[in-house]
Amino acid sequence: MTNFPYLLSLLGSADASAEGGSILDTIISFAPIIVVVIVFYFMLIRPQQKKDKADKVMRENLDIGDEVVTIGGIIGIVVSVKEDTVVIETGSDRSKIRILKSAVSQNISARDKND
Repeated sequence: MTNFPYLLSLLGSADASAEGGSILDTIISFAPIIVVVIVFYFMLIRPQQKKDKADKVMRENLDIGDEVVTIGGIIGIVVSVKEDTVVIETGSDRSKIRILKSAVSQNISARDKND
């Protein structure tokens, strides 16, 4: 029960806040958690948001004739682009597959143009 005033200060009790510096102690005790959240944001969340934005732009800029790779590893050439689907031609037998734009993981043609 010796930590009882400290627990009350964490809960914001008026009795515990009468002690000198208890608010500062509370802020200092939460500082490591705040630092971890900030580091977590800049190391994990922000780069993932940038990658998602780049993937969205890549999918919006698909054009007929682009060589793409799907999430499942199928490589093909874009034959038709619609609002949310893409028709790709795979293999030497010219078989066509209709897939969602969200299933496209890479645009090989765009990567080759940038190099």
